[in-house]
Formats: sequence, C-alpha cells, structure tokens
Amino acid sequence: MSLPATGQLEVEATEARPTAPPDNGLTLLVIGEDPAGSFTVPELLDAEGNRVRIRTARNLTEAERLLTDDVQCILLDLALPGPDKKAEDEFDVLHAVLRLAPTHAVLVLTAVEDGERAAEAVRVGAQDFLFRDELDGRLLSRAIRYAVERKRSDLAQRQLTESRLRAQENARLERGLLPTPLLQGSGLRFAARYRPGRSRALLGGDFYDTVRTPDGTVHAMIGDVCGHGPDEAALGVELRIAWRALTFAGLCGDQLLGTLQQVLENERADDEIFATLCTVDIAPDGRRAGVCLAGHPAPLALRPGLAPRLLPADDNGPALGLLPGARWPRREIELGGSWSLMMYTDGLIEGRVGKGVQRLGQEGMVEIVARGLAAGLRGEELLDNTVTEVRALNGGELTDDLAVLLLDRG
Repeated sequence: MSLPATGQLEVEATEARPTAPPDNGLTLLVIGEDPAGSFTVPELLDAEGNRVRIRTARNLTEAERLLTDDVQCILLDLALPGPDKKAEDEFDVLHAVLRLAPTHAVLVLTAVEDGERAAEAVRVGAQDFLFRDELDGRLLSRAIRYAVERKRSDLAQRQLTESRLRAQENARLERGLLPTPLLQGSGLRFAARYRPGRSRALLGGDFYDTVRTPDGTVHAMIGDVCGHGPDEAALGVELRIAWRALTFAGLCGDQLLGTLQQVLENERADDEIFATLCTVDIAPDGRRAGVCLAGHPAPLALRPGLAPRLLPADDNGPALGLLPGARWPRREIELGGSWSLMMYTDGLIEGRVGKGVQRLGQEGMVEIVARGLAAGLRGEELLDNTVTEVRALNGGELTDDLAVLLLDRG
C-alpha cells in the first residue's frame, strides 16, 4: 500500500520500540501491507500546527507492539488480511483492531469502488472512511482531527450513559434494601423519614425496621453504623436483616443484641467499626414496652395532655462492637392507652443551631416536637415538620445520616 506524497515525512521503523513523544502533538498508527518496503504519507499538521507523528505496521502483531499510550488515531487499510484468513466476516481485521484499541479513533482506507463497504465499516465501529485515490494531506489531517474528536465524544457519551445506568441500578437496589414494616393486625400506625448523609445516595449507615411476631408483639429497632460510606450502608443492611430474622426466631433483649454483636464483628471491615442500636418490643395489648439501648439515644414518648419526654437511658449498654461479652439490660416502661413513640438516630440531634458550634441536642429536638404537637401535627406531618425545622436550624442539608420512625396507638 502506498499513499501520495505532498512533502515526504520519515516514518519510524517498526523494528524500534517507540518512546513517548516530547510534545503534545498527534500520533497516527497506519496498519497496512507495504510490499515495496517504503511507506510514505503526506506531511500532516494537527489543529495546533504540530507535526503529526506517523508509525506503520504491516500486520496486527506489529500494530499491537506500536500501539502505545500516545497514539490517538489508527488508519487501517481494509485490504489487509485478517488474523484468520478462513473467517467469513469481511471485517475480521477491523473487528480485531477495534478489540485491540477500544479507546482509539479508527479511520479505514479503501478503494473508491468499495464505497458501500467503507460505509459499512463505519457502522461496524470505525469513525470515518477515506478513499486511497482521493487522499491528500489536507483531507487526511482533517479526517484525523474529526475522528479523534468524534471518538472522544462517543466515549464521553458512553461513560455518561453507563453512569446513568449504574445510578438507576443503585437506586433500585438501595430502594429494595429499605425496610417494609410488617405491622398487619397490630392496630399501630407507622411513619418514617430517612436521609443519607453522603451525596447522591439513597442508603446510609442508619437503619431501622418494624415487625409484628405471631404472638402479637410489635418489635421496632433503629440503629447507626459509624461512618458514612457504602461499606457502612451495607453493614447497616446486614444488621437490619439479621435483626428481623432473629426477632422472628424468638430472640429478644440482651440475647438478640449479643447475637447482633457477633454478626457485626464478623462482617465489619475493621475492628474500629461499631454500631449503636435501640430496640423496643411492645406488648400485644399495646400498653407496655421493653426498651434496650446499645449506646443509642433514648426514644421520645408522646402522651395526650403531657409534655414529650425522653425515656430513661441510665441502663444504656455499650454500642455493638466495642466490648466483648457486653450486656444490654431491658427496661420495661408503661405506655398507657394512647401514645406515640419516636425513635431516631443522632443525625436528628447533632445538626448545628445557626452558624456557631452549638448543636441542637435532645433538648432542642424535644422543643421542636412539642411545638409541632401544639400546632396539631401528628404522624407524617409531625415528622416532616421536625426534619424541616432541624434542617432550617442547621442552615441546609445535614451532613450525617438521619433516620426517624414514629409509632402511634390510639
């Protein structure tokens, strides 16, 4: 194969391994048979006026050796025999080049009478085609620049599409990992709000769940894995699923938390990871409950005609994963006939108040809830108002994960 010359340019010998170029100009790799042994191409300039470096390869084996990181474009002669001379695919050699250089721009070179074949080569994956008899330096320079930019655009579009697909898949996965409360027959109303702290995520290290066991007891829990990354979110999901399985298996209180600690110790990425947890089991008549705290903030009890009050936390055990052989006492409380119980993670109480360093804290949260109750808010509206006020006091989105759930009776 030979190209017309318009000012000859020395090409690099295929026997010498190429080195990185000293400037930022384009490098073109030409693949094609050259029986005469003297391959020449027009002198080419890129858009900045730099000379285009040219390498030649007589076959795909040489091409693979010459395809270094500084090559931006490949010019392939479609007359080159493919790697498998018995293959029925007339674009066998083009497919081989596309597999060899998936991120490189590819131009194909053919005869004028093979126009349809050249167009098909573009459909197969080349960026453009050129005819040997009509080729000159100006046309080739422009074709190279066009092919390189088109390939960059194609790769950017593909990456964007793949990113969107991954985001959609992640969203579906994370939605599926959020719990569905199982409270049928309990007579309790359930509401929850969940906001991950990490950007563009649906799932954080906070987790919660609520189920009713066959004996009529309603079990609720809320927890928080330290940290905010995807590993912490995955561990939170594992702990929630383990809690649900162990609860249906009949475990409760200290025995349940001890088993969950074993799960955490075996699943965490390193020994520094721990999780806080609050579990509540509500008697079938709905008037009493048992509470266990593992380093977690105490729930907030709401009763008609009474000010909201935090449940006692003096029997609070350590967070899961901190102390081997730890114990978590279960405190029994009276709820009465009509009540609401709000469980939350520290993301709700550790937001700032204004631009200073003051944190909202549990007292500030209690005041927000009390104002909402005084305004006649209940259930979903009460949670929405609480989270909205917390964010407003913080001056915007919270940086920590946040989970809140509310159980109502009567």
